Amino acid sequence: MTTVGLIGLGAMGSGMASSLRRAGHSVQVFDVRREVAEAFTSAGGTAHDTLASLGAACDVVVSVVVNAAQTEAVLFGDASTPGCAASMKPGSVFVMCSTVDPNWSVALEARLEAMGLRYVDAPISGGAAKAASGQMTMMTAGKPEAYAVAEPFLNAMAAKVYKLGDSAGAGSKVKIINQLLAGVHIAAAAEAMALGLREGVDAEALYEVITNSAGNSWMFENRMAHVLAADYTPLSAVDIFVKDLGIVLDMARASKFPLPLSSTAHQMFMQASTAGFAKEDDSAVIKIFPGIELPKGKA
Repeated sequence: MTTVGLIGLGAMGSGMASSLRRAGHSVQVFDVRREVAEAFTSAGGTAHDTLASLGAACDVVVSVVVNAAQTEAVLFGDASTPGCAASMKPGSVFVMCSTVDPNWSVALEARLEAMGLRYVDAPISGGAAKAASGQMTMMTAGKPEAYAVAEPFLNAMAAKVYKLGDSAGAGSKVKIINQLLAGVHIAAAAEAMALGLREGVDAEALYEVITNSAGNSWMFENRMAHVLAADYTPLSAVDIFVKDLGIVLDMARASKFPLPLSSTAHQMFMQASTAGFAKEDDSAVIKIFPGIELPKGKA
């Protein structure tokens, strides 16, 4: 019986682990916050004290950490804290769900293959609620032999598993393009709401009209609801788009491809970050606009 492990029980990872458990899998987990891992396994599964222990126990390891650097640490560790790669059995599959530079993902596949391991490039999208319900989207690429082992677990975690190529990189490229649109749409939504506030339009009325008009977007409807509620609890933080739009621009720069809207949106998130809103919800990018009074939410 194939055994699955998941590393990183954050907003997305905890939901994905729950989806795996709901599908009938016995889920092995690791999180740097030991108490979070123990809380998850109180309803079933096994919490591991070390990455090496989890790697040895699992045929498929799903990594849901923030970025490439954390993925490297999960896999290869350091002198004092071994990662999971060295203990994984030959033929085991590592599923990478972070938003990363596609070239880095290609190089990681080659590095893991040299160790006798298989790899699926599998960035995710949809948010915490869809992760918890198993309704998120996975943008994947990998060799057929990797899919053969990992596919049942991918299908348990996501409503849509797109197979975009037979080697790493294509999944990450599509995710980067998705992040281009997501970041630009959030920035545009904030700009539109800020203009409305500046012009004295009632914020609730503006939201109601736009969400029922052609100018609406999923990001306007979702993120401007946070602004109306004055709730900047970070479901996705400002600094996530500093990172992700930075990757977008790096990818385009390598082929000398102009991205004027992405560049502007990146600067807006950078401004919000340096203004002290780095860890707030990405809708806090609206706070960079001068001369407006933001909604205070309902008591």
